[in-house]
Amino acid sequence: MTTPDLASPGGDGCHSAADLDRAARSAGQSDLLDQYARDYPQGPHDKPQSMCPAFGSLRVGLRMKRVATVLSGSACCVYGLTFVSHFYGARRSVGYVPFDSESLVTGKLFEDIREAVHKLADPDRFDAIVVTNLCVPTASGVPLRLLPDEIDGVRIVGIDVPGFGIPTHAEAKDVLAGAMLNYARREVEAGPVAAPEGGVSDLPTVTLLGEMFPADPMMIGAMLAPMGLAAGPVVPCREWRELYAALDCGAVAAIHPFYTAAVREFQAAGRPIVGSAPVGHDGTAAWLASIGEAFGLSTDRVADAQNAFLPAIRGALEAAPVKGRITLSGYEGSELLVARLLIESGAEVPYVGTACAKSPWSAADAEWLRARGVTVTFRASLENDLAAMEGLRPDLAIGTTPVVQKAKALGIPALYFTNLISARPLMGPAGAGSLAEVVNAAIGNKPSMDRMKAFFEGVGEGDTAGVWEGAPNLRPDFRALNLKKLEKKARAAKAEQMI
Repeated sequence: MTTPDLASPGGDGCHSAADLDRAARSAGQSDLLDQYARDYPQGPHDKPQSMCPAFGSLRVGLRMKRVATVLSGSACCVYGLTFVSHFYGARRSVGYVPFDSESLVTGKLFEDIREAVHKLADPDRFDAIVVTNLCVPTASGVPLRLLPDEIDGVRIVGIDVPGFGIPTHAEAKDVLAGAMLNYARREVEAGPVAAPEGGVSDLPTVTLLGEMFPADPMMIGAMLAPMGLAAGPVVPCREWRELYAALDCGAVAAIHPFYTAAVREFQAAGRPIVGSAPVGHDGTAAWLASIGEAFGLSTDRVADAQNAFLPAIRGALEAAPVKGRITLSGYEGSELLVARLLIESGAEVPYVGTACAKSPWSAADAEWLRARGVTVTFRASLENDLAAMEGLRPDLAIGTTPVVQKAKALGIPALYFTNLISARPLMGPAGAGSLAEVVNAAIGNKPSMDRMKAFFEGVGEGDTAGVWEGAPNLRPDFRALNLKKLEKKARAAKAEQMI
């Protein structure tokens, strides 16, 4: 078997995962891929069913102050990643080190990357430079680990984010967050480090793991205050020095449970991890109790916090009820938390699918949901989500773009999880009533969906798909002839198997 030309523009690209995996292992990347397999175990699908995973790590780097980002990969991949990054609000340039077959094979690509980071390493502009290998450089074994750790005081962080090794873009966020925490932890162990711009809290802090709506950390801080605690930084961080403060905490709240590499760094620093989140009445009560246990607080201190917020949460839930059957799916990592909040709001949620893997930090949420008759599917494929939506025929489908598209084609009201659900507070009293307005409004659109479906019934489907001037030229005789050829071919293949 010949080695595929990984740099060839006419190759299979993102779809040749098996070839890329074999090439990466031949190039000495087995340890890296084995670690990714342990951190992010695959599901029923062997490749991502959403955007390129590297978008996740790219987004984390682009949202940090004084951090430069450099990509090494096929030009088409870099174009797509920069396009979607700017579409989602990135206001910074993305560096790119191009290559061809010759520079890839001879090792010139690594030399070009090293030259690029030396030119970019300006301590007046940057605290760190993140260099990311995409699929082809990873499969070819481009050794970012050989880059210097720092240049003129600018930290160099090299990561590999191949689509054939990282299942989702959410988990790619963890790849970079974990790499930065590892670097920062080694800096802390080596000696004193700088305090973040916002200063250091006088109270013991809880580091919050996972991107969330901006109001949620403030609400969590308010719920921690009666226990004499404060909310620490949110990881992924917005500036390098926040990483030190994140490590200098009393406990870590794994609000999003898929940050495996980040959790490993916190555990190496001796920090306890608390799963789930203060979502809804039951979730908040249990989470505050777990935080109190992690800090060794008395039950009275925990009760003070619970008594201060649980009645308000119950009141907000009762004031904003949700009625209807809802299927929910997504790839953000907060799907189980949203399902809990919807159920406590009064909704029936028979199915929850998340593209993320099962984790100890989501176990309590999964158990709570299953106890209420919910089917919880980790590493859910698009086929899982579509089958649940089509089979259950909910009053509302919350999901990814293809799920929403299919639901609307069936006349089922639908909401895109990332833009319309994640962009709302979920924690404490603020989160308790936040979903009701948008969810109830969407469910109330069913008559409009029925009218539109009836009006457009049959348009653009089957033989009329596409754009036509007049009626399509149907040839049933050609179809019948082609069907006979396919049947004959299938019979021949079966006969060969019997022989």
